[in-house]
Amino acid sequence: MVSPISPLSILFLLLLSLSMPASSLLQENFVQCLNLNSKTTYPFHTTIYTPNDASFKTILDTTAMNLRCLLPSSPKPEFIFTPLQDSHVQAAVICSKKLGIHLRVRSGGHDYEGVSYVSENETPFIVIDLLKLRGINVDIKTKTAWIQAGATIGEVYYRIYEKSSVLGYPAGLCTSLGVGGHITGGAYGTMMRKYGLGADNVLDAEIVDANGNILDREKMGEDLFWAIRGGGGGSFGIVLWWKIKLVQVPPTVTVFTVTKSLEQGATKLLHRWQEVAPFIDENLFIRVIIQPSSVVGNKTQRTITTTYNAVFLGEARTLLQVMKKSFPELGLTRKDCEETSWIKSVLYIANFPSDTPLEVLLKGKPTFKNFFKAKSDFVKEPIPENGIEGLWQRLLVEDSPLLIWNPYGGKMSEFSESDSPFPHRNGTLYKIQYLTLWQDGDKNAAKHIDWIRKLYNYMTPYVSKFPREAYVNYRDLDLGINSKNSTSYIEASAWGYRYFKDNFNKLVKIKTRVDPENVFRHEQSIPPLPI
Repeated sequence: MVSPISPLSILFLLLLSLSMPASSLLQENFVQCLNLNSKTTYPFHTTIYTPNDASFKTILDTTAMNLRCLLPSSPKPEFIFTPLQDSHVQAAVICSKKLGIHLRVRSGGHDYEGVSYVSENETPFIVIDLLKLRGINVDIKTKTAWIQAGATIGEVYYRIYEKSSVLGYPAGLCTSLGVGGHITGGAYGTMMRKYGLGADNVLDAEIVDANGNILDREKMGEDLFWAIRGGGGGSFGIVLWWKIKLVQVPPTVTVFTVTKSLEQGATKLLHRWQEVAPFIDENLFIRVIIQPSSVVGNKTQRTITTTYNAVFLGEARTLLQVMKKSFPELGLTRKDCEETSWIKSVLYIANFPSDTPLEVLLKGKPTFKNFFKAKSDFVKEPIPENGIEGLWQRLLVEDSPLLIWNPYGGKMSEFSESDSPFPHRNGTLYKIQYLTLWQDGDKNAAKHIDWIRKLYNYMTPYVSKFPREAYVNYRDLDLGINSKNSTSYIEASAWGYRYFKDNFNKLVKIKTRVDPENVFRHEQSIPPLPI
């Protein structure tokens, strides 16, 4: 229940407004409101960071992954609020509405366009950063866990492992992903072909809605529970907790990395991978990492390397049998295989050195920070060899491009497109992530962004159509008519159908019911219909 503001409090706020700068007044009003609307009194000044604080930049930068969103020219929040308990998040939502302050919500900062901590077209704004809400309660008896939105997926994996070496959770490969936003977009990983997405293995949740109420699955209803498991972050409320279902993993898993260059037949091998990887044993996940590299000889020249990076839920001898039968072209040998535990395979696939202690999973900060632009595609039919060769030509002219191809199939093909908002299911062979990376800030950003847009155009004949699908957790503000305005259904549908296909209309109806005033919004949030 929202507490009314007393006449004495109103007078106090009016007196403050006569003597303080606008930004300081905004912060003071927010703190006063938090105290009025929280269940317990708390020195909220210690949880708020303004640009005048020495630690503001550290807090803003710490979980952000894309340096392009942290340039001095990028809009900065009036302040960052770091709640310490669930009721603080409730109060923050209530107060942002009362005071008319636009809010953004961040749990990990990996979002590719920075919409959780940058607002290009609505200022002033604040950021509610959930980085201090990272509780994880694992129950081995029921094979479930309650995890708080600010925890990273690496922390979740570690805490599960503390209790059991034969249980895991099928979510992200990058260990510093904040679970609040990660699961809202689907959450794929090395076990997706065996167990589906992270979002497919959620049993319950607690969110703060647009009125500041905390709702669990029963209170929110099945429609809203459906929407938050794949409908993207920042549209329906603030996720506080997820209740996840743990899955069985074997005592021994096997990993391998095999690299082939153009000179070693990379083109034909990649073409064959398209025909194999989505249909091979569901215990096997073989992704391909593609990038240019230098070959040193009489004359240094560039080539393309395709790196087959895999996790198999089983022993090496079984893996070799699977590969000999289904993908002998790769030429996998026992020497290529490393038997390990599932938790160590997490570090392997995240590219940590082999001697890295497991405790690195508890650090919770991204090891990858770059200026970059990304895009995504889903592929339904194998790309012909001449199409792949054209791709090579384009990669060789860019400074630091990177492509990652992730196979689908297995369990992913057993879901219908409407089982969750994430529609990229049966019939999808694999997903492509395109990246271009650079180090010189905004100096040559336009050149690199222009390159990736041209590459994306080149790929049009080879990828999904009507709509051309994209992954919501790789947000791309290039998509749509006017991607900086999500208030119009017509404008939002241009990117909405790419991310969600026909599920977009159901998401809009749910949004209209649960957040008609569009409290939770950003450049690509689900819009409500006009009232």
